[in-house]
Amino acid sequence: MAEPFLSAELPGTGGRIRETADDFFVEEIPLYIASGAGEHTFVQIEKQNITTHDLLRRAAETFGVPEREIGYAGLKDARATTRQTISIPQLNPDEAKRLEGDGIRVLAAARHPNKLRPGHLAGNRFRIRICGAESGAAARATAILELLQRRGVPNFFGNQRYGALGNSHRIGTAIIRGDFEAALTELIGDPALIDNDRWREAAVRFRAGNAVGALAVLPKHCRFERQALQTLTSGRSARKAILGLSRNILRLYLSACQSHLFDRLVTMRLTTLDTVWPGDFAYRHDTGSCFFVEDVAAENERAKTFAISATGPLYGFKSTLARGQSGILEESLLASEKLRLADFKLGNGLDMPGERRPLRIPLADPTVAVNDGLILTFALPSGSYATSVLREVMKNPVE
Repeated sequence: MAEPFLSAELPGTGGRIRETADDFFVEEIPLYIASGAGEHTFVQIEKQNITTHDLLRRAAETFGVPEREIGYAGLKDARATTRQTISIPQLNPDEAKRLEGDGIRVLAAARHPNKLRPGHLAGNRFRIRICGAESGAAARATAILELLQRRGVPNFFGNQRYGALGNSHRIGTAIIRGDFEAALTELIGDPALIDNDRWREAAVRFRAGNAVGALAVLPKHCRFERQALQTLTSGRSARKAILGLSRNILRLYLSACQSHLFDRLVTMRLTTLDTVWPGDFAYRHDTGSCFFVEDVAAENERAKTFAISATGPLYGFKSTLARGQSGILEESLLASEKLRLADFKLGNGLDMPGERRPLRIPLADPTVAVNDGLILTFALPSGSYATSVLREVMKNPVE
């Protein structure tokens, strides 16, 4: 089945991205600026080919502070040039330059009273080069961006949320169901999807019931897979093998399950993305709050001006589902996965309370230029992804 697009009637540009780190530039739009006084120092960084977690580890080592005390507003890609801010406690701003080197440049440093927290971000500004685009790509991209600016960008999480094998959501779903054998099988991986020879052989051996043999050949870089197999081969259960992994990685799998279900709801409502339905919960773009839709005609007038948008659930044990046709979709999707809202209350620091998320997001300040490739610039709100724009523009796989 063809992949659905909001702009399906408009041809894409094709092409490739991320041939170099300079091809994908993202800069945080801060929610607020450092005040100039306080116990924390906000350090604005430009980095290339480094994950945010690697940046935090480097900062902890450089300044001798626990990594957990370093704040950040959002995670940024490694395969890119990114500008983001981190906060470091008890740091003299004049010392911030010590972090420079090996792909890191310090742009500014100033004091602030509070630690920077995830989500303390207005949005992100992007500049992306598409190489090898088709003839007439600039006109195609312009038409698609105009449509997205008018109707909204489908708020997909996208493939980057689902791991190297595209199955993080299946690991999370199995954990929520309490099927730890299935979760472990998904974690070790499907041999048909694995390129690395040793990892593939390990997956083959594991599926044949030879966990000891799988562990013997599994590459060292498969850190979580090795940890789970070591637990299993020591005589403990699949449940202990999975739940023995770090809370951070387990929550990543669980949130991937939420993301996958949300992406499916976006797809179900793609053709009416810019309207609200009776029984919807709508999202106010100015305040970030949600409300129940009662007067559909009046609220659709507000949807036309992008004041509000329909939402879907990131399912959790506290979730309130929509009513009417929207509610039927949300309830039936959960049932199709053999899940209940109560299943998301897992305990052990893994509870997923849930929230609602807009099905579409506004596209700000889009431009198109041609300069050694097709250059797109635009801005998106915090928590959304440039790949949602690129999939519509390019209409081919985006990584």
